[in-house]
Amino acid sequence: MIKFEHIGLRYGIGPEVLTDINFTLEPGSFHFLTGQSGAGKTSLMRLMYLGQRPTRGAINMFGHAINTTPRAALSEIRQKIGVVFQDFRLLNHMSSFDNVALPLRIKGTPEKQIKKDVTELLEWVGLGDHMDTLPNTMSGGQQQRVAIARAVITRPRLLLADEPTGNLDDEIGIRLLNLFEQLNKMGTTTVIATHDHHLIERFGYPRMVLDDGSLHIEKHGSWIRKKLEGVF
Repeated sequence: MIKFEHIGLRYGIGPEVLTDINFTLEPGSFHFLTGQSGAGKTSLMRLMYLGQRPTRGAINMFGHAINTTPRAALSEIRQKIGVVFQDFRLLNHMSSFDNVALPLRIKGTPEKQIKKDVTELLEWVGLGDHMDTLPNTMSGGQQQRVAIARAVITRPRLLLADEPTGNLDDEIGIRLLNLFEQLNKMGTTTVIATHDHHLIERFGYPRMVLDDGSLHIEKHGSWIRKKLEGVF
């Protein structure tokens, strides 16, 4: 599914923010990504959703060598990735329904199917009464749920979520993690970046832990203090 080999990343002429990152994500795996603020979580997520190219090293995704893939061809690969951004990135001139429907329309899904799928999902995340509401008139938590619905509506092969429960109460947060679990059981490889250790403990999946630009594994509550080598 995804393989990072000796990845390094720096911005400009500054020091590396990610150093010698090595890991493989198997299809259908589920991981939490954790680390202190400034450890490099957002930078790693940018590399994973192809929003940034590494300074050094090799990335392979879905059988493609990303470093040598032409920029124009990356859009097809990105369509297999669902992303929940920390700043939501909703289109404020479009209703919540149309924001969620956008990935399906890009794929050419028939409107009858779009109406069914988007309506069901918005109702499931508790926004059935806000389908025609514009994002900039919604609360932060409501916008976050729209962003999550948009990311998962196509049942992506890879789901990346950056603090997806940060603005939500515990009940909604757990409900959305259950949604991520259901997608994962259908084959979606899932990586959730979060500071919420209660959530991590409750669901118990392996942790990708960033520490000062280096990646380590925590499994079953024990630290493995080494750089990742091979499959989790």
